[in-house]
Amino acid sequence: MVLADFFQWLQTPGLTHFLLISGILFSLGVFAILTRRNAIMVLMGIELVLNAANINFLAFSRFTTGTLDGHVFAIFVIILAAAEAAIALAIILNIFQNFNSVNIDEINQLKD
Repeated sequence: MVLADFFQWLQTPGLTHFLLISGILFSLGVFAILTRRNAIMVLMGIELVLNAANINFLAFSRFTTGTLDGHVFAIFVIILAAAEAAIALAIILNIFQNFNSVNIDEINQLKD
């Protein structure tokens, strides 16, 4: 009977499911930010954290208020993430031109 209740819980997605997925994404993003030395991998970790925030905005908007406030915030976060990715990739390409590396540990100077 316990197994049947578990499968029933899995089949009806609620706020808990979305928060669980968001927490996993957030944890993976923070792990990628803290452990990677490659700047592109750090950016991917930041994107995971922002996507976890989007899932939280949309889930709370859907299950608590029922308004579009969470959707508006999620759109702003997506716009922010796109701008951040474009600027950060331009900076990383410039760093690669100057230092021939994108490892964060090897880049310790602002000026050659």
